[in-house]
Order: sequence, then C-alpha cells, then structure tokens
Amino acid sequence: MHTPIPAKPFLKWAGGKTQLLAALTERLPRQIRESGIIEVYVEPFVGGGAFFFHLKSNFTVKRAYLLDINKELILGYRVIQEAPEALIVLLKELEAKYQTLNSQGRKAFYYAIREQYNQQMYHFNYGSFNEDWILRASWLIFLNKTCYNGLFRQNQKGEFNVPHGSYDHPTICDADNIRAVSKALENVTLICDDFLGSKGFIDHGTLVYFDPPYRPLSKTANFTSYSKHTFTDEDQIRLANFYRELDTKGAFLLLSNSDPKASNPDDNFFDDLFAGFNIERVFAKRAI
Repeated sequence: MHTPIPAKPFLKWAGGKTQLLAALTERLPRQIRESGIIEVYVEPFVGGGAFFFHLKSNFTVKRAYLLDINKELILGYRVIQEAPEALIVLLKELEAKYQTLNSQGRKAFYYAIREQYNQQMYHFNYGSFNEDWILRASWLIFLNKTCYNGLFRQNQKGEFNVPHGSYDHPTICDADNIRAVSKALENVTLICDDFLGSKGFIDHGTLVYFDPPYRPLSKTANFTSYSKHTFTDEDQIRLANFYRELDTKGAFLLLSNSDPKASNPDDNFFDDLFAGFNIERVFAKRAI
C-alpha cells in the first residue's frame, strides 16, 4: 500500500513543472497509472524536482536516479538527503537574523552571504560530503528564497549573480518540507553529470522524464543560465538522438520543452527533431 510523501521542491526554479503536473501525469504509461508502481525512475535534468516529488506523493517509486549538471543543486539535494536536521538548524539561524533587519540591513546581509557563497566556491571540496556542505546548502537555499524572483542563475565563472529581492516575509526555513524531501530521497541515487550520464540506469520499462533547459523563444528570452554550462541547439539535437537510442531499449520516455511555434509558426525545430514521436502542445504561464 502506497504511503504518500507530501514533498515539494525546496528551491524555486525557472521553468518549474508545478502547473504541468496534471498534464504530465495523464501521459504516464497506462500500466503505471493503473498499478501505481514505478520500478525505476530516471530524471536527467532534475532541476527543482517538481515532477519527481509529485510521483513520490502519488506512486510507489522503487528506485530513482536524479541527475543534473549543476553541482550546487546536487549538493543541496545530497545535504537534505543525508543531514536534514543540521540544515534546518542553520536555516533557522539565517531566517531569524534576516527577519530582525530593516530593508537596508536585509540587502546588505544578502550581498554579504552571496559574496561568501561565491568566494567559497574557489576552494570548496565538492568531492566528498562534509560539514561545509551543510553550510553551503543553507546559503544556497537562503539566496534562492531572498533573491529577485526566486531565480537561480550563474555567470560563466559559476558565480551566483542574482540581485536581492524584496519579499516581506520569505520562508527561508520550511522544516516540514525539508524533512519530507529527505524522506522522498530515500533509495534515490543523486548524480552530478550531463544527461548522457543517465544511460547506464535506463533499460526496458524504465520511466524517464527529460526536462532540459528550454529553447529560447526569442533573442530576448534567452534564459538557459541554470548553471555556467549553456544548453544550445546542438545540445537539443544531442538529446533527441539520445532519446531515440533509449526508445530502442523499450524505455518509457517523456520530454517537455518550449514551443518555438508560439512565436514563429514556421519554426519546426522540435517537430522535425522528434518526428515519429507523439508531440502534444499544452499551455503554461511563464514569469521568466
């Protein structure tokens, strides 16, 4: 009998899937919808993880592999997986300090944390879990909850470069959700890698959801800076080729992206790239 785990993303994330969860769930294989069981789930661009947490709340997911090329993001997941209570302590301290400050004090505190966060990167040990990871994860969540538009963005050096936001009462420490996320991450393997790193975990019957950085709909909508690595049209083609390879294995495949036809009816980039697969268009609001 399935025990729901009511976790939700612990970070705000551009292109998040919360408003598309129903549409995605409708497109799951019938045998998964009917049995309520997912033997193996793989998500090579986990991002905020909205769909993964939705699946954990509504299905029995026996094994899962979550990947992202953003090492800061995977660090955050690992800390919540392994040390949720220690993280909660640090987040409560940051929240208490932030809430006592006036608007100018909050702004100064934000930029001081951002500077420490960026400078720490240059001498940080990303290779093995240690107490420094917990502090860094607390800074990551603090910056995400108090920055402009809740956006995660890095420059080409890998530095977090989003300005301060103006929220009156941001929830910096959502202890209940951090504990729920930690519970949801049991029996989950977390990997920092390009999407091709997921190949070894995917076989016949594996459920795979691809949510790559969206292809910009215009020159001014060019947001793909979830990490210092850009995601180009060549990468979209690389991904489509990988998708076809996995299809020959008999994996259950689901992918979402932006629709270039929304701004240019003659742009057949994805229609051509995924010719032969089912392509369905759904509507979503985008703030970024």
